[in-house]
Amino acid sequence: MAFEKGGVWRNWVGNQYCVSQYKAAPETEAELAELVAEADKRDLGVRVSGSGHSFTPVVGTSGLLLSLENLRGVQNVDKERRQITVAGGTRINEVGKTLKQHGLSLINQGDIDSQAVAGAFTTGTHGTGIKLGNMASSIAGMRIVKANGEILDIDGSDTELLHAAQVSVGTLGVISSMTLNVMDAYNLHERLWRDDFETCMERHDELAENHRHFGFFWCPTPESRHLYCLPDTAAVSSTDKLADVCEMKVMDITDATPMESAFEKIAYSSEVYPIEYVPNFVELEYAVPLEHGKAAVRAVRDLMLNKHTNCIYPIEYRFTAGDPAWMSPFHHQDSITLSVSGGPGIDYWAFLRDVDQILRGYDSRPHWGKMHFLDTEDVTHLYPRAGDFRALRRELDPNGRFLNEHLKMLLG
Repeated sequence: MAFEKGGVWRNWVGNQYCVSQYKAAPETEAELAELVAEADKRDLGVRVSGSGHSFTPVVGTSGLLLSLENLRGVQNVDKERRQITVAGGTRINEVGKTLKQHGLSLINQGDIDSQAVAGAFTTGTHGTGIKLGNMASSIAGMRIVKANGEILDIDGSDTELLHAAQVSVGTLGVISSMTLNVMDAYNLHERLWRDDFETCMERHDELAENHRHFGFFWCPTPESRHLYCLPDTAAVSSTDKLADVCEMKVMDITDATPMESAFEKIAYSSEVYPIEYVPNFVELEYAVPLEHGKAAVRAVRDLMLNKHTNCIYPIEYRFTAGDPAWMSPFHHQDSITLSVSGGPGIDYWAFLRDVDQILRGYDSRPHWGKMHFLDTEDVTHLYPRAGDFRALRRELDPNGRFLNEHLKMLLG
């Protein structure tokens, strides 16, 4: 399979772009391996574009930019073991549709479902649930194309290698397929309502403990919810306030009959998780140790109400259990995730840096696909297995084919 002439690539919101010399979209794992090996011979860097949902420069390359658009689909369903194997370019929503047909569900997922599984899972993408890990924690194995075109087959027989690969941001090789742990199909009962901020803080622990999923959006102004396409929950509000309010959501597994109303829904799991976003923002998100969650959100709220009053995108606040993946934002750390966004036409850098400074005080770790300000020393400090990961990465990819300047600084 020959290389095609490259060109300009941009991510979904347009804040990242690169100009690659070549591009290619293989249709089989064998073609993928051939392309990667040829790039190695030509001394080219190799990155994979995925669905372009990362806000950070993880995709950029001047060498060969690969798309796995043609490597899609659920390749195997093992109902007895509750495992599936999916091609790396498969979209999360495609996985959900296939699982429903087989009476299975993803264990958890986030509120966007259009990402490619390889990119979404291995950057640390997550949903919410104080007892539920991120999506990478469900990876039971994967097949990776190394720089020389050889296939590395990773499974549970080498847990260290698996935990290294689960959140690896494409730096160990190109993921041609992944094997995921799933569970029996379930329906979710979603309920939405509005509380004022202090009521939300008072109920924080109770709601997190008593529901499979709990999260909220804090909105500093009445206009804030429109920026994330959130519904108007005034009819089910515990407060008359329109500003400094929390748009609340809980979801629980149920056997009740499917239904849908303005603020309540019962449906198959993967039909409840996603919500609608307009790509009109750039997002920073850090995983904060669970015990500091309320203090962190109070500090960022104060920053937005008193200093950066033009930054009115909601704070999104969710929960994720710790996991053993070496470079996971949740490495052996139960966490809340706190995200803020900057919008077009606003110089949001000072705001994002101030949020970064607050969250650094709690030794928070970033989602690798969302804006952050970490450098080499920060990664070494925050991730106990960072040295082991870098050594393994150099062993598997000694010439750094799968790095770019951004990733070289962080993981090289």
